[in-house]
Amino acid sequence: MNYKSFIAGAMAFALVACAAGCSEKQSSDSKQDTNKETTAPADTTTAEDTTEEILPPEPVEATDPNTVTFDDGVYDFVSTRNEDKDCASGTISVVELMGNKMLRFADDNTVPLDGKVQKVIISATKLLGSEGAAKVRSIEFDLYAQATADHLKTDDAEGVRAPGWIGGGGGTVTAKDDKWYDFKEFSGGEYNFETSGNVHAVFKFLLADDGQCWSEDMEDANFLIMRWGIANESDMYIDNIVFYDEDGKSIPLTYQKSKMEQFEEAAKEKASQAKAEFDDKVEEAKAESEKIGEEMKAEYEKAVSDMKTKFENTKADFENSEEYERVKAQIAEAEAKINEDTAKAREAIEEVSKAIEEAKKKNS
Repeated sequence: MNYKSFIAGAMAFALVACAAGCSEKQSSDSKQDTNKETTAPADTTTAEDTTEEILPPEPVEATDPNTVTFDDGVYDFVSTRNEDKDCASGTISVVELMGNKMLRFADDNTVPLDGKVQKVIISATKLLGSEGAAKVRSIEFDLYAQATADHLKTDDAEGVRAPGWIGGGGGTVTAKDDKWYDFKEFSGGEYNFETSGNVHAVFKFLLADDGQCWSEDMEDANFLIMRWGIANESDMYIDNIVFYDEDGKSIPLTYQKSKMEQFEEAAKEKASQAKAEFDDKVEEAKAESEKIGEEMKAEYEKAVSDMKTKFENTKADFENSEEYERVKAQIAEAEAKINEDTAKAREAIEEVSKAIEEAKKKNS
């Protein structure tokens, strides 16, 4: 046997078998891939293409019916605190910000930024009454800031017109030995627009069971809102104040009832004014009708007087004539007619007056 030929043939067979096996494996792998999810093509978009447009913030709308929204423009339950050394000086008012009315603390920037704190005091007693204030276990509100100068320095630029970081805290005097109670601090991050979005703050009486909360005996239960760490000249805005009881239910505002009473009083005043105007018109109509009646009576009396004068002037000429009795009868007939018409006119005036009086009664 030619061993060399045999070995060569075996090697050739092995190579063919190996090639066939590789081919089958590739075919099998190809079939398995068809059952898999198709791999998405590589994302070829640039970072510039995928950057989303950052839109300016929008105000948060109130969702609870017992929310102080400042939409009515009333803020007589708010005051400023400026007796402390670090207090910002400014004024408070209700203005529209981003289409929504809010309470504004307008900083006059007479106090340097370093260490300055903007402070406002909210009277819960004026909003809830003493009974409602005693039920308060937590307070929530939204705080905003709006830059009034372009002095902010950021990592990317200088001279930016934005408020920067927003944060603060609050506190109150409690019923327990008039002890001062600090609420938890709040913060809202960095803002790059002239007006910030809302920073939602939550103040809680965590030690209420120990008596560190408000009571009905307090004449003016109020709390202090403070904004500190002010990085740029800016005003503070407050909106959507809600008070909650121990069950997490919002507490009704007696202030809203007071506004309803004011509305009712205003409506009554308007009705009273309308009635007074109606009464004036009625009196004017009555006076006008009486005036017309007097004028009609005067005209009748003048006509009779003229006829009598004319008769007296011509009486001597024909008092013995046949015409005398006829003219005398005509005068008597005319007087009777005048008296009859005058009586009818008086009846008409009385009916008008009666109708006016009935109308006044219906509108009283």
